[in-house]
Amino acid sequence: MPADREVRPLAREEFRAARALFNAALHWPAPTDEQWERTRPQFEDGRVLGAFSGGELEGTARSLASSLTVPGGAVLPAAAVTGVAVRADRTRRGVMTALMHEQLGGLMRSGEPVAMLHASESLIYGRFGYGAASRTRTVSMRSGHARIRPDAPSGGHVRLVGDEAQRLLPELYRAIGQRRPGMIERPDSWWTGRLHRDGPVVVAVHSDERGEDDGFVLYSPKTRDHRFDDGSCTLRVSDLQAADTTAAVQLWRFLLDVDMVTHVVAADRPVDEPLEWWLTDRRGSQVTAVQDDLWVRLVNVEDALDARSYGQAPPVVLDVRDEFLPENAGQYRVGPDGAGRTKEPAQLRLDVATLASLYLGDVAPSTLADAGLVEVRDPDAVTAADVLFAAERPPWCGTGF
Repeated sequence: MPADREVRPLAREEFRAARALFNAALHWPAPTDEQWERTRPQFEDGRVLGAFSGGELEGTARSLASSLTVPGGAVLPAAAVTGVAVRADRTRRGVMTALMHEQLGGLMRSGEPVAMLHASESLIYGRFGYGAASRTRTVSMRSGHARIRPDAPSGGHVRLVGDEAQRLLPELYRAIGQRRPGMIERPDSWWTGRLHRDGPVVVAVHSDERGEDDGFVLYSPKTRDHRFDDGSCTLRVSDLQAADTTAAVQLWRFLLDVDMVTHVVAADRPVDEPLEWWLTDRRGSQVTAVQDDLWVRLVNVEDALDARSYGQAPPVVLDVRDEFLPENAGQYRVGPDGAGRTKEPAQLRLDVATLASLYLGDVAPSTLADAGLVEVRDPDAVTAADVLFAAERPPWCGTGF
């Protein structure tokens, strides 16, 4: 690292410059006053870092205090990392590495066992110990062709909400709860950005037969002028959360019944959502993409491993490599009774990024062993590890940040 480089938490009056640098890295214009006022609450004191050289800001990274649900239902404190960027004329000079060292070291010192992010570029974060730990899919339906089966679960009613969404949705999301591995906490400040990020969105809420709210959907209509184009209207669904199957089906039924709509497209949906099975014709729903979603970094490997549950199989000893945070390197015994450090001989050897990909149960150890990412010293351990690391449901985050 250059002798004059300094990485430090930014003062509040420096936050907007960090946001402008991030926007420039993504080829976006600097935030307007209105945009900054909406974004400002997401910049938390002590969690916004800046890298300086020659007194100039050359890179930034920040995180939000959040939490992550892991297999077994435990909810861990977790840092939601975002806003990572390096100035265009300072790239490939170790700026991001310096930021990641400071950020991850700080999280380790503060006792946050896990960090997580959504990677704009998939080749960047593996070298810092992050691994792709969950996936999502994008689905597309033609409104006239896709119909919910008459005998699919039904009940309650759906209503549109306006300005009260800012108050209602954070409470509703917390009430629905983090029901599966990969789901995270949404701070109240997160909602302002979501409700206005790409212009105002339409919000619909489902209530059950007792009148209690138990689900919601956010969507944006995108239309084409029929005079100069095909006149189509697409509902772009950016968020759909439901406490149970009935609420989920009713929200999809509502979306497919909106008048003057030709297509409904939803991004960031769970890979196991049975949407096509709720339709009269399962071909009415097309999966147009499956992509990585949440990337996880085990900041404290021992605490993170011990926090999740494991299947019923013989214990396995892992030899974990972590060049970026060498405090984590060593051998860990993982079994139905938990996980911890050990001096027993290793049966499987892997780096911390590969372990992160296994952590939420999205991919089996045997798959990564076949890919050459897990070194097998005891073949029986692979079968046991598949059972140990399996999750009750595929992980899903469903929250951008």
